[in-house]
Amino acid sequence: MKPFIAASVALLVATPTSAEDAILNEAVAFTGQIFHLDSGVPGLVIAAVRDGKSAVFGFGEVSKGSGREPDGDTQIGVGSISKTFTGLALAHTVAAGNAALTDPAGPHVGIIEALPEREGREIRLIDLVTHASGLPRELVPVAGVARYSDESFAANLAGDPLLFTPQTGIFYSNVAFDVLAMALSGLSGTSYSDLLQETVLDPIGLEATGFPRPRGDNVMTGYDWNGVEMDPGEPTPNRFGASSLHTTANDMVKYLHWNLDRFGQVGAEARALSHAAWLIRDGLDPVSGMDESGHMDAMGLGWVIMMPDGDRPLVIQKAGGTDGVFSYIAFAPSRGVGVFIAINQFDFSAATAMARVANRLIATLAPR
Repeated sequence: MKPFIAASVALLVATPTSAEDAILNEAVAFTGQIFHLDSGVPGLVIAAVRDGKSAVFGFGEVSKGSGREPDGDTQIGVGSISKTFTGLALAHTVAAGNAALTDPAGPHVGIIEALPEREGREIRLIDLVTHASGLPRELVPVAGVARYSDESFAANLAGDPLLFTPQTGIFYSNVAFDVLAMALSGLSGTSYSDLLQETVLDPIGLEATGFPRPRGDNVMTGYDWNGVEMDPGEPTPNRFGASSLHTTANDMVKYLHWNLDRFGQVGAEARALSHAAWLIRDGLDPVSGMDESGHMDAMGLGWVIMMPDGDRPLVIQKAGGTDGVFSYIAFAPSRGVGVFIAINQFDFSAATAMARVANRLIATLAPR
């Protein structure tokens, strides 16, 4: 099998540490190669870490006909994986003593006098970050108003748009995370992008991660369900909380290492807050939009937590999809293993299969 792998892929991150873990390299390369062949997507990047070592592999093309294989520096729009960064920005805000998770979010949002409430329950910061606010998944169009503008959010938040009483259920909501970013901006007195840069991106060393649209010939082009190229457009600040981050597999390796640093002191309080199970599924009604990448048992701060299953250990994960690119990041915090994978075509069967493949790879690299 090894010659077949060597002939078909190129190791893109070959540091001395990654080279020491032959099993990691072989498992990641084989997993990525088989999934790329099986899914038929134009391009794929897969990265994994184990015990401080890492490997990154690319398959196919960053864009059709380019002849350029994705690598560890390929820029990738990771969509809703951005939510884990928003959750971490909240964790740092709380760790610094500037807010409590149970604080009402409304006074800090700024674009509306008050957030909706029901049965006397206000929307708290913790409700926004765990999808328990009752807010809908997306904004509805407002006549004569640009979508995602302040006016659009204000109109959508007016009256009673709630789907359920806050804290009683979970319904996946992009609106909630965009509102959370607005609240974090209000709490910090700075733009959300600057807050994220200062508290999350710079301390972890994620130099290739940010909101500006990437340029050049090493950007993963996304394709829709019919194989037509999708244009991501220019970034919209009011969408930064829920999505919009671009990054690379190499930066996701750093992010995984940081999240797996169980005993590190730098950022330890924020990391613990980020990973904790703040909302348990049992007894919640409704629960919707949370299981596409694996059964959600609890919610961290933007992270989906899955209890151990069979030979797979406890996994903390998040999926993303934007502009023709699907991505998924997952790690087993007690086992030192994590995986990041991205494909560049909107194919929902491939996206759900991608998460299963990553979760299975974690089980292979860190069996119970």
